[in-house]
Amino acid sequence: MTVNIVLWFILSIVCDVVGQLCLKLGADRLPQGAGLRELTVALGRSGWAMAGVLTYVAEFFIWLRILAEVPLSIAFPIASLNFLAITFASAVLLGERVGSRQWFGAVLITCGVVIVARTV
Repeated sequence: MTVNIVLWFILSIVCDVVGQLCLKLGADRLPQGAGLRELTVALGRSGWAMAGVLTYVAEFFIWLRILAEVPLSIAFPIASLNFLAITFASAVLLGERVGSRQWFGAVLITCGVVIVARTV
């Protein structure tokens, strides 16, 4: 795998983390118990939610670039590093409590997918 592709993977994972954080911050600011119309308007006015959506649009194009170079059976397992990255970011940046079982699960998922990828 070339350095260029590794950089694309890193950018993809960073986009996934940033997108999830933005969507979480936007969702936390939505009105409780609102109807669909009010919720839609609030989402449209949420800078955090819009930033999350735009980040995922960018990630979509990054992911297409990766898939043009790397087989899906290899690319998807590498992208699973986002489980660890998002868990870490939610704990550090959002102050969410992440228990040992959650850490173990994130690590286990990542290890399992890596094992599957190595069999190809």
